[in-house]
Amino acid sequence: MTSTNDIRRSFLDYFAGEGHVAVPSAPLIPHNDPTLMFVNAGMVPFKNVFTGQESRPYVRAASSQKCVRAGGKHNDLDNVGYTARHHTFFEMLGNFSFGDYFKEQAITHAWTLLTKVWGLDPDRLTATVYHTDDEAFALWRKIAGLPEERIIRIPTKDNFWAMGDSGPCGPCSEIFFDHGAHIPGGPPGSPDEDGDRFVEIWNLVFMQFEQADNAIVGELPKKSIDTGMGLERIAAVLQGVHDNYDTDTFKALIAASGELTRTAIDGANTASHRVIADHLRASGFLVADGVLPANEGRGYVLRRIMRRAMRHAHLLGAADPLMHRLVPALVAEMGAAYPELVRAQPLIEETLKLEETRFRQTLANGLRLLDEATGGMAAGDTLPGATAFKLYDTFGFPYDLTEDALRAQGLSVDRAGFDAAMAEQKAAARAAWKGSGERASDDIWFDIAEAEGGTEFIGYGAHEGEGRVIAIVREGARVEQAQTGEEVAILVNQTPFYGESGGQNGDIGTITGENGFAAEVRDTAKPLGRLHAHRAVVEGGEVRVGDAVHLSVDVVHRAQLRANHSATHLLHAALRHQLGGHVTQKGSLVAADRLRFDFSHPKALTPAEIAAVEAEVNRHIRENDAVTTRLMTPDEAIAAGAMALFGEKYGDEVRVLSMGRGGSEVADAGSWSVELCGGTHVNALGDIALFKIVAESAVSSGVRRIEALTGEAARSWLTAREDRLKEAAATLRAAPDEVPARVVQLVEERRRLERELAEARKALALAGPAKAEAAGPEQVGGHGFVGQVIDGLDPKGLRGLVDEAKQRLGSGIAAIVAVNEGRASVAVGVTADLAAAFSAVDLVKQAVAALGGQGGGGRADMAQGGGPDGAQAQAAIDAVRGAIAGVAQAA
Repeated sequence: MTSTNDIRRSFLDYFAGEGHVAVPSAPLIPHNDPTLMFVNAGMVPFKNVFTGQESRPYVRAASSQKCVRAGGKHNDLDNVGYTARHHTFFEMLGNFSFGDYFKEQAITHAWTLLTKVWGLDPDRLTATVYHTDDEAFALWRKIAGLPEERIIRIPTKDNFWAMGDSGPCGPCSEIFFDHGAHIPGGPPGSPDEDGDRFVEIWNLVFMQFEQADNAIVGELPKKSIDTGMGLERIAAVLQGVHDNYDTDTFKALIAASGELTRTAIDGANTASHRVIADHLRASGFLVADGVLPANEGRGYVLRRIMRRAMRHAHLLGAADPLMHRLVPALVAEMGAAYPELVRAQPLIEETLKLEETRFRQTLANGLRLLDEATGGMAAGDTLPGATAFKLYDTFGFPYDLTEDALRAQGLSVDRAGFDAAMAEQKAAARAAWKGSGERASDDIWFDIAEAEGGTEFIGYGAHEGEGRVIAIVREGARVEQAQTGEEVAILVNQTPFYGESGGQNGDIGTITGENGFAAEVRDTAKPLGRLHAHRAVVEGGEVRVGDAVHLSVDVVHRAQLRANHSATHLLHAALRHQLGGHVTQKGSLVAADRLRFDFSHPKALTPAEIAAVEAEVNRHIRENDAVTTRLMTPDEAIAAGAMALFGEKYGDEVRVLSMGRGGSEVADAGSWSVELCGGTHVNALGDIALFKIVAESAVSSGVRRIEALTGEAARSWLTAREDRLKEAAATLRAAPDEVPARVVQLVEERRRLERELAEARKALALAGPAKAEAAGPEQVGGHGFVGQVIDGLDPKGLRGLVDEAKQRLGSGIAAIVAVNEGRASVAVGVTADLAAAFSAVDLVKQAVAALGGQGGGGRADMAQGGGPDGAQAQAAIDAVRGAIAGVAQAA
């Protein structure tokens, strides 16, 4: 028997020998067609080559392309497990010519490979051609020698392929294999063509014409070839079976399913084992290509596939999660051809296990309620849509699962009623939103989200992507187009641009399209938490709603954001380790040029604590461990040790980021940091390069703030500091290492000089009054008075001077004003014998008022104050004189 792996290899080897380049399969997420959810045909990765938008260094190619049909227009999900040839995941063998060979060589290659290399009986092959394609008809006669009755002209679009309403198109030629008269069915084009006897195994597309608005307008300047042959179908033919599920790959997966569930693989269990085998392949490859279960978009389709298989595992009686235990069998069968399966095996297993563990509770609740709801129903009855919606809305039981579960009982679901209940819920949600106090200007985003759904973010693993414009907003209103010079918000169905949230700034970059359209994205917002609004300036051309556009994130800006965001996680863990478990995040900013992190802590960090935190973060950066991402429920994540923000609203599912080694306070296999986070992060900690704390300060009572830099920004900051150190060293005429000691020496010398200057000023101040007192002190109101203004005197010395003046007076009042840098301080002293008549506090207030200040205080014998206007120092002395004279006169 020829194995499926042998067939794949043989196909690629044959075409490599015929001058074709064997091109590896593209990922399942298409990056060149925003209308597709998944790659669903072998030609999808080459679409832009066929249209001339892209060139390759070869004109002939062959591939075995991974494909998924489980959502949107091409959705085979409901049929999988119940037919011989429907799959969610399949491989498409194809050979392609980009303006090189055409019909004759394409037919020659197909016939040679099928009959001479693989040895199929020519008498069991039938070809179809488009009814007007006389050229292809003649070539089949010439090359294959097929009789005319086995070259069937088909007048329908089944044999005419088109990329769309406009673009390349052309006739097809399909090859059918006859499985034999013992199987019901007739040849293509006959009344019995829907039977299983004649199975299409290869489709040859002759890209010959150009069409516009569904009308052919001429021939292509470079005619091309696109072929597709389902590997599973040809494997069934070459292995002598009629059913794809009887081929070696499926038999191995089904056998593993039977062994683990300890159930028979045939009879009543046949469909369940087939569903599990098929959906295992789709789930494994989707996770390997970066899709994870979610509630919207591709992740939702993956979740549907997973949960459908998990329900069938439940039907087989599997007591524990099953799907993850089948992954080794999948890798054993397909890992050699697709090494991404091997690399992603741990992630695939963990994702399946977590999803099935969660789903089992949902399934148990839903099936119990479903049994209650259908207890009195008979085959042919219809479950009310409102009941199905209650299962979905209240208990998380998806509609398609309800439909699938009832199928075996011969029951159906009222889809119209389900949709009506869904619409009613949306209306209620909108009314509640409007009454919640949200800004009225946000109403437009609600309209867009309700009509178009949320934006699918594809940027965790990509910097570029294709999208379809679903809305344009200018000055708060929706518009149909935007032109050069206009500032608008552009929304697309899927984007690699991260929208500002969780403290991380939004991405910047460019959006381009046909006819010279180009826009600079200056920020990306995330209104309602579901939409990604690209705030852009149109630099050329125009864009309309419905246009396909190419989105390109500024990779340098993104890399800086990722580094700073991952650094905040390491910083958080280091703070908790160094300061204690009371440290929790209180806010953050992740910008491209810096990061800011607010945290709970009662006092300022010491230099030693800052140095320890910084060293710890840099140690983890140097260790360069990979950053891992897992999807979990919030409760599961917190139980696993993940840090969550108090008061933050989390959905049913969260991304859990683990990074670093050596954490003892978390339960995630010793990871240093485990946090709930939806932001973008580095792949490995070494990508951060360097971490430097540049500031630590208070935000509010009990909350501190650290500001830091990473990577090139940190290096530039350190370089600038080093440059300033060198400048200081040059000024001091010292080596850089000697600067601290030299500065200490200068500071001590300055303090000595300041002390000497203060003593000199004090001596000078004392000398002045002494000379004046030789002739006797000034008399005010019959009392001795000393009033003096001293420039440059330290205010701390005022009281001492006033006390000395009081001693010299014996009986009297002293007032001294010290002026420093425009401000003035004043002290007033009253000797004990006059304290009953004069209050130093009252007198100093007069002086303070003259200096432009307020208040002043002390005791009755000594008081002090100050004011901003040092120019009025003498006026302050005069104010004290006046107050003394006034009291004396009143007495």
